Amino acid sequence: METVDLARLQFALTAGAHFLFVALTLGLVTLVVAVQTWATITGSPVHERMTRFWGQLYIINYAMGIVTGLVMEFQLGLSWSGLTEYAGNLFGAALALETLVAFFVESTFLGLWIFGWNKLNRWAHLAVIWVVALTAYASAFWILVSNGFLQNPVGYVVDGDRLRMTDFGALVANPAAQVAFFHVLGGAMIVGGVFMAGVSAYHLRRRSREQDFFRKSLRIGIAVALPATLFTATFGGLGFQTLQPAKAAAWTRDASGLAAAQAEMVAAHGPGDYLPPVAWVQAGGMTMMLAFAVLMFFYGGSFLLMLARPAAHGFRLWHWLLTATIPLPFVAMISGWIFREMGRQPWAVYGLLTTAEAMSPVTGGQVRFSLAAFVTVFAVLIVVNTWLLARTARRGPDAVALGDRPIDAPSPALTF
Repeated sequence: METVDLARLQFALTAGAHFLFVALTLGLVTLVVAVQTWATITGSPVHERMTRFWGQLYIINYAMGIVTGLVMEFQLGLSWSGLTEYAGNLFGAALALETLVAFFVESTFLGLWIFGWNKLNRWAHLAVIWVVALTAYASAFWILVSNGFLQNPVGYVVDGDRLRMTDFGALVANPAAQVAFFHVLGGAMIVGGVFMAGVSAYHLRRRSREQDFFRKSLRIGIAVALPATLFTATFGGLGFQTLQPAKAAAWTRDASGLAAAQAEMVAAHGPGDYLPPVAWVQAGGMTMMLAFAVLMFFYGGSFLLMLARPAAHGFRLWHWLLTATIPLPFVAMISGWIFREMGRQPWAVYGLLTTAEAMSPVTGGQVRFSLAAFVTVFAVLIVVNTWLLARTARRGPDAVALGDRPIDAPSPALTF
């Protein structure tokens, strides 16, 4: 493989892995906020225990996501210094805001939430997790503002050998970022809802003694996942209106559209191949749509089944299928990301800077070494995260340490 292909492969593997951590984090934090809000308002001990159980799973995944996110920052300087030098004044501004939100505000308030159990007033503790969730959304928003600029450059002028920002509002209002944000947010809700429903179904199928706990969790997960599929599909459809001409032509296999896009780019930038890989665009888009279709129909039927108490407690085949679908939204998310990013090639900044021009002056050997190192580290992190999530989920709410009170602590009713 060429050096640029190796660098692209490295970034694709690490960015894709990080993206999956983020999807589950966004989905779970929303569910934790909803459950804790209900527990705080009603004083329900079941929902308080649900908050602790699902909150501990959220924290495990969040911690691993932070580690993978730090690696992403290093890779921009390691392999893509040409991109940061040329367009860092624009997409770097959004990344800087994301860093301030994620690594300062979000992590600070998450620490308060973790260590504030049984210490903060119940309303203050609820407010803390709301701040965590809102800053998580803000973090995702600024990342997609940055990515949206790479997909559809706006708000800039060319200043010598680099770009200079002229309109920050245009950067934020970029349709390629706005539509993608809601599409990704909806996808994360599907990931979180399917994860909660699948874990709950596992315990219901095994007849664990926490039947009421997991029956309620099952209903919450399905009640979130089903409307989230409709929400995500809506913004996915709107997203097709923001596709670059070459990507749109590749998706529809429009030969005349591909030829027109190629001719336009050659006229503007000189000889070269400016078309995205049609097979990758097609495979990514079709896999995403197929996975969403399966989820939509399956969870449509599951919504009806969950209303029947006998089915919720005793329909083991349905429980097994719910657990088996846990990986499906991850497949949909990663295939959608492939569709979005492969369709932009060969551009790092569409129509302005090619991927080859965005690379750092590194050798093939250096990229091979960093590729092997990063892939090894990420593989270990994914295995450890999966093991920790599965172990914690399998052990159930009685083994949760988050928010556990000392033996001589007063009851929640008194502390609240």
